Amino acid sequence: MQNQRSVIAVHGGAGAIRRGSMTEEEEINYRAVIAGALNAGHRILIHGGSSLDAVCAAVQVFEDDSLFNAGKGSVFTNDGKIELDAAVMDGKTGKAGAVAGVSTIKNPIIAARAVMDKTSHVLLSGTGAEQFAASHQIDMVNPEYFHTQQRFDQLQQAKKHAEIQLDHDGSLSGMPSKEFESSQTDNKFGTVGAVAVDCFGNLAAATSTGGLTNKLYGRIGDSPIVGAGTYADNATAAVSGTGIGEYFMRGLIAYDVAARMKYLGLSLSDAVDQVIDSALNQRGGEGGLIALDANGNVKFGFNTAGMYRGYMKDDGVPVVLIYSEEENR
Repeated sequence: MQNQRSVIAVHGGAGAIRRGSMTEEEEINYRAVIAGALNAGHRILIHGGSSLDAVCAAVQVFEDDSLFNAGKGSVFTNDGKIELDAAVMDGKTGKAGAVAGVSTIKNPIIAARAVMDKTSHVLLSGTGAEQFAASHQIDMVNPEYFHTQQRFDQLQQAKKHAEIQLDHDGSLSGMPSKEFESSQTDNKFGTVGAVAVDCFGNLAAATSTGGLTNKLYGRIGDSPIVGAGTYADNATAAVSGTGIGEYFMRGLIAYDVAARMKYLGLSLSDAVDQVIDSALNQRGGEGGLIALDANGNVKFGFNTAGMYRGYMKDDGVPVVLIYSEEENR
């Protein structure tokens, strides 16, 4: 039986995004990409397509645009490389697929979906994930495809901020200080993601990222980790996170939203608010998430100055928000 409501929501990262931090033209461009991602997913939903197809289509729009930190617009690691992560999860079956630390897959979200659909595994990494993608005719590119001057400049700036902390640590093995972590958020437009419910009431979530600017080589964040940065369960919610991934992994933030709904009987909104407070505010973390339940209720939660975000319901009108003071309409 079909559900009367299908909804999609997306995010393009959270951080120090304040009014005046970008030009009017830049803001227009960011809003246009968010609207484009919403439209891509919505087109699938209104024709009876699955929430899985919708979230992957929406994330692919972000991956193909250099404005956001996923795919084409991904940030550099400390040693000047690109390492991409992505995951997708089906709320109906509980199946999930993910790739991590890849550098030659044009659209990591497509590879993540293939891992879910074509293997018995959940997560493939590095060269193995790339070999798998190539064997399934997924578009591959030279790593130079991902290199943009803006991201390279951000790496140089991040290294300047990190110099004192790295010298204090004596090596690159230590976690960044709070000061350095804040500079990461300021200097990146983070992880992208999408959540959707289709006309059958099935939820799905997808997330894709280039990680943190100046991250240590081989570092994997929360995005491809089921329950940390990506989670979906028809009985509770679909969730996609963005921010400093270490906090999301330590708190299993995406799953925590669903668990609070399942075990405490909380509403989607209350569960998100509690998780942002307990897992981020009280622990000094920064970031946000988008969440959606099977009834089509959307909740955005974040503790930063802004988060690129938006949603679209059956009316086909994209609602695009950036700053913290913008209220959901």
